[in-house]
Amino acid sequence: MKNNLKDKVAYITGGSKGIGYGVAKAMLARGMRVAITSRNLEAAKEAAATLSTDPAKVLALKSNVSSLADEAKAIAATIGQFGQLDVLIANAGVGHFDSIENLSEAEWNETIDTNLTGVFHSVKASLPALKQSKGYIITIASLAGANFFENGAAYNASKFGLVGFTQAIMLDLRKYGIKVTTIMPGSVATQFGNHIPSAADASKIQPEDIGQLVTDLLQMNARTLPSKIEVRPSIPVK
Repeated sequence: MKNNLKDKVAYITGGSKGIGYGVAKAMLARGMRVAITSRNLEAAKEAAATLSTDPAKVLALKSNVSSLADEAKAIAATIGQFGQLDVLIANAGVGHFDSIENLSEAEWNETIDTNLTGVFHSVKASLPALKQSKGYIITIASLAGANFFENGAAYNASKFGLVGFTQAIMLDLRKYGIKVTTIMPGSVATQFGNHIPSAADASKIQPEDIGQLVTDLLQMNARTLPSKIEVRPSIPVK
């Protein structure tokens, strides 16, 4: 991918808030065009209107990543609107945190279907276009993909799996000129997992920090591929 990001097109799952929104904002600031998805179309439309008043720059779409048909439809709409696809940001995620004794089958299934199978769907649906553009796939994993913790069975399983999946497809897709990276953030200041914002969030990674990291990756020399990146707050979060 060329260093110049102007008019490049990105598809961002879960782009209406949190990390996805921060990535979309950073991309737009560098002249890119973005499609953002949410399971709630109104949420996606509201975020798109906040990101840009120019409908030629931002497309709001409804898609549930746990459905391959949804992802195929949304990616087709992105290409129909912008004429190309250069970047996939597989960001959509959910979190259910409970002991294995209390974790329900529905919570397990939703976590795996969204955080792991959902990324498979996004990649499968976008792959023909990304082969054509020699594009970039970036998955948003977590430090929970390398560090297990109490009450994290479902979330750990999904993120450990996502890290392994991303590294494997990185090897599969290099021959097509497609770059693949997984980003593994630590504590990010979002409302993920029903988190209630507080003063302590100021010391956490901010969504715009991940946005800067993503755009920096997109501008790296074509010969260089940081395939797995761990990101932590620079000071301990209390």
